[in-house]
Amino acid sequence: MKMNNTKEHTTHKDKFIPNIIYEDNHLLVINKPGGMLSQGDQTGDASIVDMYKHYLKKKYNKPGNVFLGLVHRLDRPVSGVMVLAKTGKALSRLTGQFREKTIEKYYYALVKTKPPLPAQQLEHYLLKNRKQNKSYVNKTSGKEAKKAVLDYKTVGASDNYHLLKVRLLTGRHHQIRCQLAHIGCPVKGDLKYGFPRSNPDGGISLHAGELEITHPVSKERKVFTAPFPDGDIWHLFKHFI
Repeated sequence: MKMNNTKEHTTHKDKFIPNIIYEDNHLLVINKPGGMLSQGDQTGDASIVDMYKHYLKKKYNKPGNVFLGLVHRLDRPVSGVMVLAKTGKALSRLTGQFREKTIEKYYYALVKTKPPLPAQQLEHYLLKNRKQNKSYVNKTSGKEAKKAVLDYKTVGASDNYHLLKVRLLTGRHHQIRCQLAHIGCPVKGDLKYGFPRSNPDGGISLHAGELEITHPVSKERKVFTAPFPDGDIWHLFKHFI
């Protein structure tokens, strides 16, 4: 599914230019820029939910508060496909799909180190350190350690980097970042998980490239894709999406 290639937002609501992949009466699917919060937090920084509520209010001249439900989150430095619900019914049905694992999520990660195998399933138990906002691999399962499973395969390479396509089978805190770092392949720019240098924009080279869901009303199976961000070295791999 093709998307609007409009330039990304600024943080001022009145200058915000939405990057929309799909919109109907029930769904709003967007290409989230790296560096932006999915929803507001204690920092007070602009968030996807706030910005798109303003977009809907302005576009449709809606009075009062605008409903927009957060179906799932992407980490702040991560870019890519995000689904938002425009009605309570859509939100309930979509969050149910995520809970029941009937959705498909694919991410793309740029790593410096060649993975030990070209394709592999990774299974670990992850512990979340809330103070550090970071996850660690635990040797065994436990009360706090949660099972994390993903599949990756190497789908491209440049002179210096490898492009991995990752299928998430569980949805743990910082799962891809933590598990790839554990096998010696931290995501490019991810200082928190051991990459030696930050990216120029402060983000990390992890992109939610594809999301497959069942439409909450029509029941049609939908696949949404988001092109890689501009800048950095994503342009070397743009033909993969």
